Amino acid sequence: MAAHRILILGGTTEARQLAGLLAGDPRYDATLSLAGRTAEPKALPLPVRSGGFGGADGLADYLTRENIDLLVDATHPFAVRISANAAEAAARAGTPLFALRRPGWEERAGDHWTRVPDLEAAVDALGVIPRRVFLAIGRQEAHVFNRTPHHAYLVRSVDPVDPPLTVPDAQYILSIGPFDEADERALLTDKNIDVVVTKNSGGEATYAKIAAARALGIEVVMVERRHPADVPAVATAEEALDRIAHLLSPAIKRGV
Repeated sequence: MAAHRILILGGTTEARQLAGLLAGDPRYDATLSLAGRTAEPKALPLPVRSGGFGGADGLADYLTRENIDLLVDATHPFAVRISANAAEAAARAGTPLFALRRPGWEERAGDHWTRVPDLEAAVDALGVIPRRVFLAIGRQEAHVFNRTPHHAYLVRSVDPVDPPLTVPDAQYILSIGPFDEADERALLTDKNIDVVVTKNSGGEATYAKIAAARALGIEVVMVERRHPADVPAVATAEEALDRIAHLLSPAIKRGV
């Protein structure tokens, strides 16, 4: 019986965890696809392909050409375009699809969140009075904040912001989580941060900045998620493994 071919999209923690659960299981022939945007991705236990597919058309062609039995969207919760392409491609190719996506953070007592739908709205939410802003949104969209140069920015990302922001006051930190709450408090205090801008990515690795902001009474401008409609989702790698077994078990029982 041939192993079932699975394509996992994404370099998230959950994608890596699922890769670890699938590695070595003779029932599955899984490949992890990375966007190729991180300079030095972590070692992974599954075969890896890197780079885009050429939109939904290219991904649909790949699913058909490679006889993919199941597509798992384990991309970052804010990889909106990739997730939309995955949904469209899966529908075209007739390939089952589900998402592996950690739950978003929930506002707690003591939090001071300003919820916004996107980064453009986050820029507007900063206001006209100069503030010291901690940008914890990654590097790819940091340039949106060039249009409000009256603020001072501290930008943290895994890889460098290239080119740098054009604003007159910007500092950069290269770092990767998980982060410690005490360290995050020290960072926010030492840099005199007035407001944190972040995406509601969920998970524990980067939550410390939210807890630190709460403890210090600092506002958080929270960019909320948008997901393609009608794509079922699970929250953990273990749940994803169960769903894979459920979706593919009929074929396994038939000996296909």
